[in-house]
Amino acid sequence: MRRSRAACCLLLAGAAIVASTACSTGTDAVAQGGTFDFVSPGGKTEIYYDPASDRGSIGDLSGPDLMVDGKTTSLSDFEGKVVVINLWGQWCGPCRGEADDLEKVYEATKDSGVAFLGINVRDGQKDKAQDFVIDNKVGYPSIYDPAMRTLIALGGNFPTSVIPTTLVLDRQHRVAAVYLRELLAEDLQPTVERLAGEAA
Repeated sequence: MRRSRAACCLLLAGAAIVASTACSTGTDAVAQGGTFDFVSPGGKTEIYYDPASDRGSIGDLSGPDLMVDGKTTSLSDFEGKVVVINLWGQWCGPCRGEADDLEKVYEATKDSGVAFLGINVRDGQKDKAQDFVIDNKVGYPSIYDPAMRTLIALGGNFPTSVIPTTLVLDRQHRVAAVYLRELLAEDLQPTVERLAGEAA
């Protein structure tokens, strides 16, 4: 009886840890034209792709800019740059937790050919998402995509079912790394700096 209680407590503790580090989108991760049902191999929260393999570039990712009315922001705006794409929502606790760290890496690497692009998802009230950007002093642009339609550009080949998700693209905009959890600056910056050091 004591063993089964202890096992139950361990399972509950494990579930709490997972819940504290990411917000799953579950069945809400469905966009017009497709579903995003990539399953992380072995439940990993960090996935790295071999630079020597054909990682493949992602599709034409673009959408309305969150902060500038009438403007379209696109991945193609950052041709030849390493790009960090962060999927976030103001409703997501881990997104709030990592905002300062992402901004720190952005400021540290933007002069070495690195760009950051946010994709704001599942925020039906645009003004709340804009407040998040202002309150957290986020210096890089975000696409406003409450229905997650822009993620069709990923073609279902990369995980998008957890928020926050961070994808790091090399200079050819091939996916080099995916993080399915809240990040600290020291988690992200070495990967970004390594890719920025690769030949264009």
